[in-house]
Amino acid sequence: MKRYEPLMLITAQGNAEDIITTTNAFLHGGGRWVQLRLKEGTNQQRVTIGSQLVSLCRNVDAVCIINDSPEIAMACNAHGVHLGKNDMPVSRARALMGNDAIIGGTANTLNDMIHLATEGADYIGLGPFRFTTTKQNLSPVLGLDGYVRLMAQFRRMGYTLPVTAIGGIVPEDVTALMGTGVTGLAISGIIASHANPQAITTYLIQQIHSTNQTALCEQ
Repeated sequence: MKRYEPLMLITAQGNAEDIITTTNAFLHGGGRWVQLRLKEGTNQQRVTIGSQLVSLCRNVDAVCIINDSPEIAMACNAHGVHLGKNDMPVSRARALMGNDAIIGGTANTLNDMIHLATEGADYIGLGPFRFTTTKQNLSPVLGLDGYVRLMAQFRRMGYTLPVTAIGGIVPEDVTALMGTGVTGLAISGIIASHANPQAITTYLIQQIHSTNQTALCEQ
């Protein structure tokens, strides 16, 4: 299995300076997985900002992936790409990027999850957990019960693919969400809008590890 980190920062919309500042704080707080999600702007702007984020991440042995576009991910020398449900299929992205690339995809249903697993995705972004203003055309909200149900069904079918919860997650959700069986969490707004993004990153990582250790002790 390729490298997987339990906390992913998805960059919030903003100018390049804001994105880089937030990413730096996340990395200094111990975060080791960044996804550039830049829906507005030109491809050249995405490549420019993406290349800067890749450089920052590689300096601290962190992973950097690009949202939506394998071509931009390759132009940035990123570690991989995250594909939405309306983006290029995983199998085609794999053919373009090669076996070493980390390729993830978005899922909202069990069928989505199975499709991504059979297509050869390296991880699944499952959501949304709750309503979030950071994404347009939001899929139906899953809530905690939805994660419990989908993760149980997915694991019973024998799939071991990492699953990252996403969508409106706040610090108070960490213990309950990790308890559903997901492998990690993706966050955005709570980092970008926090008065101390470095400190909240460290806190979230500690909470995730604490929950994982508790689960191991209970097995």
